[in-house]
Amino acid sequence: MKAALLASFLCLLSTVVAQPYDHYDMGWVNGYRQGFNFQCPHGEALVAIRSYFSEKEGSDRLWSFECQRTPETLGEPSDCWWDDINRAGLEWSSTCTRNGLVAGVQSKYFESVLDREWQFYCCYYKRRCPYACIKTNDIPEYHREEAEMVIPAYGYFIRGAQTTFSGVLRSDLNTFLCEQP
Repeated sequence: MKAALLASFLCLLSTVVAQPYDHYDMGWVNGYRQGFNFQCPHGEALVAIRSYFSEKEGSDRLWSFECQRTPETLGEPSDCWWDDINRAGLEWSSTCTRNGLVAGVQSKYFESVLDREWQFYCCYYKRRCPYACIKTNDIPEYHREEAEMVIPAYGYFIRGAQTTFSGVLRSDLNTFLCEQP
């Protein structure tokens, strides 16, 4: 009896040890090679983006997003919309039209080019004007790295993003941040 129990335990232990560390428990909005649609609750904007790259999973990334309530000084969003689609397999740069803030993201994976198309959900706040816009360049620095971008302080907002694409290196996503005056 003890030998059978020990054998079962060792079998279970070897199965657990043999499995590589996975990142599926980190609040990802997608699985590899799957599309997703993420929207912040009304009156909130995107403040953090996290991704994890896997070459063996189609050179794709898992994605996670966080939102935060916008300052009361902005008021409530008066209009929200899905902006233009940024096609897979191409370099692109996109900023929310009409001075909007990013409040959601949707993406679809294309196996043929091992890349994603992106579309941003933008919200317009009447009491907002752009100020001190900067482009981040820290996420990810290299195409195959994990990536994390969190706004530097309350009062900064994500306005859009830019990607680079290479058939060899795949693509990266950098964001545009603007500060509230």
